[in-house]
Amino acid sequence: MTAVDVSSVPRRTTKAEAPQKLRKQGKRRFGADAAAIVIALIVAFPLFWMVLSALKPKTALDAGDAAPYTLEPSLDSFGRVLGVNNFGQYFLNSVIVALVVVVLSTILAFLAAVALTRYNFKMRTKLLIIILVSQMVPVEALTIPLFFLLRNAGEAIPLVGLNQLGSLVLVHVGFSIPFAIWMLRGFVAAVPLEVEEAARLDGASSFRFVRSILFPLVAPGVVACSVFSFISTWNDFLFAKTFIISAQENQTLPMALLTFFKPDQNDWGAIMAGSVIMTIPVLIFFVSVQRKLVSGLAGAVKG
Repeated sequence: MTAVDVSSVPRRTTKAEAPQKLRKQGKRRFGADAAAIVIALIVAFPLFWMVLSALKPKTALDAGDAAPYTLEPSLDSFGRVLGVNNFGQYFLNSVIVALVVVVLSTILAFLAAVALTRYNFKMRTKLLIIILVSQMVPVEALTIPLFFLLRNAGEAIPLVGLNQLGSLVLVHVGFSIPFAIWMLRGFVAAVPLEVEEAARLDGASSFRFVRSILFPLVAPGVVACSVFSFISTWNDFLFAKTFIISAQENQTLPMALLTFFKPDQNDWGAIMAGSVIMTIPVLIFFVSVQRKLVSGLAGAVKG
């Protein structure tokens, strides 16, 4: 007979040990839930204070009222924001720039990710390294060179020159694509080659495979990239301040908030109200793609 190694056999939990194991699991779960609640409160507190400050009367804010509540909520701060000249135009400009950047960056990044993942060509590895290194350069270090580049480009193509929304679109697309390529590359690589081979046997062309099969499979990753592109473009202040110099009709929403920063005294109520208004489109966009975003982030972590 063959001797059995008793040490390798897993020991069953006895009835006496079961309650202790459940208590340990309960303590761990309670600790994890408590930590999650604390983190959620820390993250939500600035949003709560922003909304509270927007609803407080201007006199209370000027007096330095730090109470975490208000007995006299007021919409005067929102009225001052909406009363800014060309506020509607600023809002529309931000929407146009953000949506165009999202569409262009996701499409170009998806096609680039397919090419870098599914096809072998010279300089592919070096190209990936260049894309990675480009993410390490600070945005502030590129602002001045981009200013002169767009000024010169505007002489040949006025649409992408200074004081044009095209300049903001071009710059944000350029900064969004490298991150989106690296993120989508993992999603494209996760699709088995057997799927493409089966599609080819059924007579599907490369274009049809990418459009009808590959794109729906990596849609969660595309949604995740679009959210990051939308938020970074929507909240941009540096490029809007640098490239839109004198054309008031082409300024974006963050520039409208700049009017409430004054040398003598800032209008914090209007600043907070404007911030609330700027947050609403982001929340709407996030809620509309929430399900795809969660699966997309989970796929990115696995990749």
